[in-house]
Amino acid sequence: MIRPALAALVVAAIAAAPAAGDVYSRKHSVDARIATLHSRIAEAQQRAQELSAEIDSVSSRIHSLEGRVGDVSARLATLESDLALHQRKLERLTALFRLETKRYLFFRHEYGLALARLNARLVEVYQQGDVDTVDVVLDARSLSDLIDGLDYVNQVGAADDRIATSVGHAKDAARHARERTRTLRGVVAAETRAVQARTEQVRAVRDELVASRSELVASRSTKRVSLQSVKASERERVGEAQALEQVSVALGAQIQAAQAASSYRAPAATPSASGFIWPVNGPVTSPFGTRWGRMHTGVDIGVPYGTPIRAAASGQVIYAGWMDGYGNLVFVDHGRGLSTGYAHQSSIAVSNGEAVTQGQVIGYVGCTGHCFGPHLHFEVRVNGTPVDPLGYL
Repeated sequence: MIRPALAALVVAAIAAAPAAGDVYSRKHSVDARIATLHSRIAEAQQRAQELSAEIDSVSSRIHSLEGRVGDVSARLATLESDLALHQRKLERLTALFRLETKRYLFFRHEYGLALARLNARLVEVYQQGDVDTVDVVLDARSLSDLIDGLDYVNQVGAADDRIATSVGHAKDAARHARERTRTLRGVVAAETRAVQARTEQVRAVRDELVASRSELVASRSTKRVSLQSVKASERERVGEAQALEQVSVALGAQIQAAQAASSYRAPAATPSASGFIWPVNGPVTSPFGTRWGRMHTGVDIGVPYGTPIRAAASGQVIYAGWMDGYGNLVFVDHGRGLSTGYAHQSSIAVSNGEAVTQGQVIGYVGCTGHCFGPHLHFEVRVNGTPVDPLGYL
């Protein structure tokens, strides 16, 4: 960045330069740099606006995502709570099923034992007859003993039957209870799997939204850093442009001084709005003014390669040579602050300090310097400042 002290050094160097052509070269170089800086400042401002718009857009998307994340997170919390309840219910049903299975197995075992005892008794009765009853009759000493003994034998048989029947009922009840628990556990397990699947889906959506939000936040941070960088660069270029504009003013004064010291004296009728002739005959392909974000300091006239270029008015050549951007350039001082420039020439036909007359060939059309095809870039300057040439042709 050019600081004021550096600008002062440039001004001092310009003041020490004796040649008008060299002064104009410096003046044009600074003006070109200023135009470039203004173009870059405009680009930086445009980029800053674009970045600001992008940041606003990303912020809006982040805000929208945050709302969606909140909604999905609330739904996920509900599903997770429901899933936890189903899992606890399933755990308890599983524990109950295990307990009922043990109970069923116990009753089945006891029922088997009861049946085994009952069957053994029946087999014994079948093989030996009702031995217990005969024994009771034979062993009885009185009628009372006989009645009591027979009653006891009947009670034992009835008890065996009741025990077997009761155990069988208990076994069947345990089996039915176990089957009901198995069925209920299957239903709850299916519901739990369904809730778990929905929970995983919602969690995946939530995670995707969170990831998208994180990406947008990172993108916004990057754009903010870029915006700060663009603004910092813009401030630097504004400062540099301001410093260069000061240098340009000083260079303009030097050009005026060079023109004042020129040996050429304009005739009494100074070229006016109708005093210049067209240096070549052709259409204007690019007018004077802002072009591509920078100042176009003249007009471009489209003519074929090698077309002779004629002086728009009589005067003295104050610059004839190469200049960056302009290529082969001729500048003619016409007196009283007016000068004309002819750029991109294929070859120059005059020399620095030479007096020329209106219509004299001063060079030939080409495409040197920054150009995209043969044409003449024609400028008119008043006291070193570019003006629209169409007002003088």
